[in-house]
Amino acid sequence: MSPTDSGNNSSGASARTNAVSRRHVLQLFGIAGVGVAGIGSLEACSPSKPNAGGGGSNGGSKEFHGAYPYQLPPKGHFNLAAGVTDGIQASTSPYFDLVYPSAGLYYWADKKWEWMMAESGTLDEANKTYTLKLRSGLTWSDGKPVTAKDVVSTFNLHWLMRQQAWTFLSDVSAKDDTTVLFTIGTPSTVLERFILRAGILPDSVYGEWATKAETMRKAKTSLDSAAGKQLNGDFQKFRPQNPVVSGPFNFDVKSMTNSQMTLVKNDKGLFADKIGFDKVVLYNGETSDVTPVVLNKDVDYATHGFAVATEKTLLGSGFRILRPPVYSGPALVFNYTAHPELSDPRVRQAIAYVLDRNENGTVALGDSGKACKFMAGFSDILVPDWVSDADQKKLQAYDKDEAKATSLLQAAGWKKAGGKWMLPNGKPAAYDIKFPTEFADWNPAATNAADQLNKFGFNITKRGITFTQLNPDVLAGKFDFAIQSWGASNHPHPYFSYVQDLYTFNYVIAANSGGKGMNFPLKQTTSTGPIDLQAVVDKSAQGLNLDEQKKNVTAAAVAFNELLPIIPLWERYGNNPALEGKRVAKFPADDDPILKNAPYADNFVIMYMYQGKVAPV
Repeated sequence: MSPTDSGNNSSGASARTNAVSRRHVLQLFGIAGVGVAGIGSLEACSPSKPNAGGGGSNGGSKEFHGAYPYQLPPKGHFNLAAGVTDGIQASTSPYFDLVYPSAGLYYWADKKWEWMMAESGTLDEANKTYTLKLRSGLTWSDGKPVTAKDVVSTFNLHWLMRQQAWTFLSDVSAKDDTTVLFTIGTPSTVLERFILRAGILPDSVYGEWATKAETMRKAKTSLDSAAGKQLNGDFQKFRPQNPVVSGPFNFDVKSMTNSQMTLVKNDKGLFADKIGFDKVVLYNGETSDVTPVVLNKDVDYATHGFAVATEKTLLGSGFRILRPPVYSGPALVFNYTAHPELSDPRVRQAIAYVLDRNENGTVALGDSGKACKFMAGFSDILVPDWVSDADQKKLQAYDKDEAKATSLLQAAGWKKAGGKWMLPNGKPAAYDIKFPTEFADWNPAATNAADQLNKFGFNITKRGITFTQLNPDVLAGKFDFAIQSWGASNHPHPYFSYVQDLYTFNYVIAANSGGKGMNFPLKQTTSTGPIDLQAVVDKSAQGLNLDEQKKNVTAAAVAFNELLPIIPLWERYGNNPALEGKRVAKFPADDDPILKNAPYADNFVIMYMYQGKVAPV
C-alpha cells in the first residue's frame, strides 16, 4: 500500500480533487451541502533506483531520505494550489509541509496547535471572525517578504478551486502586512483547521489568478457560470516554472528523475536554522516500487503499508517499526443496486459476525491491523471523545459468532442447501469481490475475507484488479463486493470519517461520474426509528457547540453500528520503517504522544524535524 494522498472538495455543484489517494480516497466536503467530486488516481510509478550518495556522518551533506509518490514533469507540474491535479507534490504529502508550510501543525493527542507561519489565531464568536496573525520577518525564497496578501491570495484560489473552507467563509481580507481577517458565514469547529493547515502560496506567483478570483467572488459570480468555469479551467492550466517557497526546503528541479527527487535547503525558509538536514531525498512509487529501496537502507522513513514478510525482514535488519494510528482502514463495500438482498441489515450483520476481523487484520498487516471494537464508522481512538460511556454500550462489537450469523440469515429468508447459502429467491449467494492487486495489505485482507465467507457457505470469487481501475468501477457500480476505505486520516473530527463511509462511494458523489456507487439510501429506519444519515452527518460539524455536535455524532455512530452500510474490517496502524544511526540520529520514542498524530495529516517526523528533534547523526 502506498501513502495516502487525500483529495479536496467543496460544497459546490461540481468539484475537483488533488492527486487522489491510492489508498484512502479521503474526500473533504463542505457541510452546508455536499457536492460531487471527481475521483482520479496517480499513475503507477516505475521502480525506484537510488542514485549513489550518502548523507550520514561520513562527511558531505546531511540528508534525510524518504519516499512518497510524485508525478514527473511534464505531467507533474508546479501549480501547487489546492485542488489542482497532478501537482509535483500533492498538498497532502507530509513533505509538502517542508516546502509550503501552513500556519500551524496539530498535536492530535494534546489537541493543541504548534504555530508555524503564524504566531496566533483568534476566534471572535460574537463578530463571526477569525484573525490570523503571521510571524514577522518571514521571507520567500526570492527574498520578498511573506505578508497577509499571500494568505488572502491563497484563500481566493481556494474559492476558485471550490475548496471546503469556503463552505464556512464569507470573506477574507488583509488588515495589515501580518494580519488576516477571515469572516465566517457558517460557523463550524472544523474551520480553524482549514485555515491553519492551508499551505500558503506566494502572491508574486499566483496573484494575477487570485485577483481575478477575488473580483469574481465579490461580484457573486457563480463558479458554475461560463465565466467561472473558464477561469477555473484556465487556472488549472497555469504552469509556474521556478517554485518560490517559504519553507526550509525547495525543489531541485534539474535533478528530478522518475525514481527520485531532491529537496534542497532554503536558508531563508521558516525555521531553516533549526533543521539539521541539507537535503531531503524522496524516492518515487508504490509499495512494490519502494520496498527494495527501503530494504537496501536507502530510505530512513516511509509511510507505505508494507507486507508482513517485508516488515519482518526490516525488523531483522535494524529498522524500527513505528505504528501511528491512521484512523482508517479497509472495509467491505456492497452494491445495493445489483444485489437488493443485501439491503436487509440482518444480512450485513450476519456477514460481520462471520468474519474474524482480528485474523483478517493480522493476515493483512500483522500488528498494524487491529479489529475495531466499536464499529462506529470512525476510529476507536476517537470514540470516547464523542460518544458517552452509556452510548458506547449500545455499540455491538460483532465478534465472530457463526451461530448468530446463521440465525440472522435465516431470519432474512436465506436457506442452506448442500453446505451453501441460498438467497430468498432460491439463487446461490454468489458474489465477486474486487480489490487492488498492488496493495500489500488490502489484497490479503480481501483474500482472507473471501476465504472466511466461502468456508461459511457463501460463493465468493476473488477479482484482483489494478488499483487505478478500482475506484472507477465502484463509482460506476461495476462490482458486487469491493474493498474500499472507511474512516479518515486527514482530520480528527468524525464528520470526515462519515463523509468517507457514506458519501464518497455512494450516490452522493458517484453521480459526478454518472454512477450510483454502492447506492445505499441515506434515509433509513433503525430499531429506534427513522434517521436521515445525511442530515445528521452534515449537522455533526456545524456550529460551535460541541455538545450539539456530539449528539449528532452519537446518532450517526449508533445508526452506523446497527445498519453497517459498509463493514470495517480493521483499523490500520502504520508500519512505518524508521532507520536510526545511518543518516538520522533517532525518531520519536514509541510512547511519545506525538505518535498519535495521523502520519498523513500532521506528520510527526516533519513536526520533529522542524523542532530539531529528528536530526542528522
